[in-house]
Amino acid sequence: MSPNNDFLAVQDFYSDVVSWCFGCGRLNPVGHHFRTRWDGDHTLTTYTPHVEHTAIPGFVYGGLIASLIDCHSTGSAALALYRRDGHELGEPEPIPRCMTASLTVDYLKPTPLGPELTVQGTIAEVGGRKVVVKSQLFAEGIVVVSAAVVAVMARL
Repeated sequence: MSPNNDFLAVQDFYSDVVSWCFGCGRLNPVGHHFRTRWDGDHTLTTYTPHVEHTAIPGFVYGGLIASLIDCHSTGSAALALYRRDGHELGEPEPIPRCMTASLTVDYLKPTPLGPELTVQGTIAEVGGRKVVVKSQLFAEGIVVVSAAVVAVMARL
């Protein structure tokens, strides 16, 4: 899937050193290239799984969903820390890079293979280095997954 470049995503601004993640790394030639942005007070990531992401016929593999939530949440955490410090995407200040400390994924319904998936995140808490992100994954307008991630700013 080629990324939608019609908007600024936090992953577009990570330094090259930390842009190799299989889920969201823009420099990983075989990765998913998940892209996370602000959507009002929420964060948003969209992705359309491919047939190779099948768990059982017609449904998405749960590991892909966990990866999508993980990258969405660390991107959301970076956006929250950057905004907390008075910055918006496109400014020359370096973007923080976050890592997952805790990932909880609740699969509420089977996720159909075919439609675009949308992850909407809410920043629940912002600390000095820690951000808590709560997310919902939608397929065809229905919440199929809810998740919570504790992300911490990486010390590189």
